[in-house]
This record gives sequence, C-alpha cells and structure tokens, in this order.
Amino acid sequence: KQTLGNFSLSITLPLFFLTVLQKGLKENFADAQVSVVDCPDLTQEPFNFPAKGICGKPRIADVGGVPYLIPIAQKEKVYDLNTVAKDIELPGAFILGAGAVSYRILGVNAEFIPIVQTESEKKPAVNGSYIAQINPADKGCLLEKYSSKYNDCEFGLLANLYASEGKPGKVIEVKANGRTGELNFVSCLRQTLEKHYGEKPVGMGGTFIIQKGKAKIHIMPPEFSACPLNTDEDVNNWLKFFEMKAPLICQPVIVSRDPGFDLRVEHTHCFSPHGEGGHYHQDTSPDSVQYLGYFQPAEMLFRIDRPQETHLVGRD
Repeated sequence: KQTLGNFSLSITLPLFFLTVLQKGLKENFADAQVSVVDCPDLTQEPFNFPAKGICGKPRIADVGGVPYLIPIAQKEKVYDLNTVAKDIELPGAFILGAGAVSYRILGVNAEFIPIVQTESEKKPAVNGSYIAQINPADKGCLLEKYSSKYNDCEFGLLANLYASEGKPGKVIEVKANGRTGELNFVSCLRQTLEKHYGEKPVGMGGTFIIQKGKAKIHIMPPEFSACPLNTDEDVNNWLKFFEMKAPLICQPVIVSRDPGFDLRVEHTHCFSPHGEGGHYHQDTSPDSVQYLGYFQPAEMLFRIDRPQETHLVGRD
C-alpha cells in the first residue's frame, strides 16, 4: 500500500491542481477546460452505473499484471472483486476500471469492463460490468452485459481498478476538444501529472465520454496465443484492432509514475450503447473529437499479486 498525492476537493485542491491539468491539456488539445463540479448522477444515462458517484475514500488497485498474460497466459490467475474490495480496506466499494475476464468462468479470453458495487454486510454485489470479445459470427465486436450470463464477480490475469464509496460529491470535470498533439486523452493527463509532480506518484480514476468522433480500440482474441509473445510487435499482431464510434463511455485508471510496484500506469476500457467496446488507445478523428470526463484523485494505491517475473512488453 502506498499513499498517493494527498489532495482534497474541498478547499486545498482546486486552483493549483486544476491549473496544472488545464495547462497540460492545452498543449495537446485545441480547447480544454478543467473545473470542480458536483458529480453527475452516474445511475442515469449514458452511464447507468450501480452507484451515484465516484467519491468517498478513493483508491487505486493494480491487480496481477501483463506478465500473467504474456508471453504465455497463466489461465489459473483468477480474482474476485468482492475480495479485492476487502483487500483495499473498503468492503462494499464501487469499482470501475479495466481488466481481463476470468478464463475459468468464460472459457475464452476477452476484455473486461468492470462496473461493480461490491457486496457488503447488508447488500449483495451489483454487477454492471461488460465483456467485449470477438464475435465468432462475423469477427467484429460482441459487447455484452456480464450479468446477462454470469452471476459472479470474477476476473482474470490483470486489472487496474479505481474504487470509492460510490457517493455523490465534488469531482474534477475535464473537457477537451480537437486534439492537436500526439498524446491520447489519458496519456496527456498522466504525463502532465508526472511532469509536474516528478517522483511523487499521483493517481486518478473515474469515467469519461468520447462524445464525438471515433477511436482506435483493441479486443483480445478468444484464444490465447500458442506461441510466446515476446515483443510489442508480437502483441500487436495478436490483438484485434477496430475503429469504434462515439459515444464511448470510458473508465480510466491513472498513476503518474510507478513508485517501484511494477504498475501499469494507465489503462482504460470502454463500452457503448451501440454494442462497441474494448481497450482504448487513441481517438482517430482528432479534429472533431470531444471528451468529457469526471475524475477523483486517489488517496491510496494497493498492489495485489505482483508478478515475480516481469517485463515491459504489452503495457500500452
């Protein structure tokens, strides 16, 4: 466990922190605005989350890791979001993020888009997650609600998770339109924080919408690679890439820099009301793209089941 940037959204955070983010975004987007607002009701469209907000004891968990997926997948690596909530000292947490599905449950490989109000002593878990996988019928994207087929809260191999009490409250609203630089929206936010805070790790999580435009998204194949994936080129040749259209509802987890925990410092998955979703890479319509996001700085970082043997392949 590590304490992240000790920020408050009451009085101490706004001007300085917001100015840092806005300046960084304006180096990469034609227009950017950062402000503190009341979190919208996330139980409403287009989110339809099982919790109203992303506030209350915010924290980040990095579970497993890419080394459990490549070079050869370790299919036995499975986890449970209810257990993770207890491990991060927040039973009943509302969890968002990006990960991989449990092979034990699905029998195939796929992208996991976790949206779960974990179980508490008084209430059972509410699983609003999605699965994005390759459609065997047409090799396109098949996006499904997890609860339409499964009753558990498992995932496999790896996940980057943002957790909170799921309460309403003040959040950072970020608007960015017209990408002029090379960085994607999430990388721009993370690198801005890294540049300013240096050795001090700062983490954020939440949700954002690609309101207009299109984006490059990947989905992992249903079958794990029989041959070892030893380079980024190997990984990219194995993955299936798509161009998907707005609106896309995305769930980013960001840590400005790795404080020595072998982290994946940024990871974002998305879903949509039109049946598309997966792992976000970059918008492909820079002139017309519009982003609207709601973020909360995390107080703590938890590293769970860190791989003993590691590498930096496939971290994009």
